[in-house]
Amino acid sequence: MTTQAVEGTIGNGLAYLRLGEGPPLVFLPGLSAHHRPPQGLSRWAHVKEIKPFSRHHETWWLQRPVGLDPDTTMSDLATHYVDALAEQFGGPVDVLGHSTGGSVALQLAADHPSAVKRLVLVSSGCRLGPGGRDAQLQVARLLRRDQARRAGAVVMSMLAAGPVSRQAMACIGWTLGAAVMGTGDPDLLATINAEDAFDLTQRLDSVRTPVLVIGGERDAFYGGGVFEETASLLPHGRVVLCEGKGHMGAANPRVVREVLTFLDKPSHTF
Repeated sequence: MTTQAVEGTIGNGLAYLRLGEGPPLVFLPGLSAHHRPPQGLSRWAHVKEIKPFSRHHETWWLQRPVGLDPDTTMSDLATHYVDALAEQFGGPVDVLGHSTGGSVALQLAADHPSAVKRLVLVSSGCRLGPGGRDAQLQVARLLRRDQARRAGAVVMSMLAAGPVSRQAMACIGWTLGAAVMGTGDPDLLATINAEDAFDLTQRLDSVRTPVLVIGGERDAFYGGGVFEETASLLPHGRVVLCEGKGHMGAANPRVVREVLTFLDKPSHTF
């Protein structure tokens, strides 16, 4: 098995990290400070994120495009992936979307069903919850005002599962400052704007691919209710709620187990 991540670009310059062997799995990540190829600590963190899946799948961490129009929609973001996935894989592929990456992945399955074989949404759903929308718009406003420390505090606090841990995480975010969400890259701001308008609630019944929705019961960005609603409105949806958990990362051991079990199941059995 390949032990070192290979990096490069596919399609119209989509940055990727590839690790592992086996059936392909495309991993669409959450919000990031920019859409350029990750380096340094950021690269290390993303490799760590996909490593558990790479033991069973050739896992492609695939970033969003660079140079987005400020008025980009979630549908526009999904369209950027279609040709790249067809060129690379030649047919439908399993897709895992984490957080904002899940929004893009669900839009991809709705708009371009032939591109997605099976779909996993980790800490993601058919729309942001009110807390998530408010937090992301606040982050965008703070970054536009050059207040990277306050933006970092908001983001980190939203990752926690309760008020005490949120205060601690906010302090960490303030300390890290621009290391959390950068200093207002236009691609990040365009993505936040696109997700603010994102809501696929009324289209979920048209998504025919098998979908696993997994998230924390106390997720501050969505709330467990959004995860349950998303799965219930999908023809082949299943939800796994993790009790007492917040906005979990995809490398959480419970997430990894559930995802691999789901992907090991033949698609015709759903």
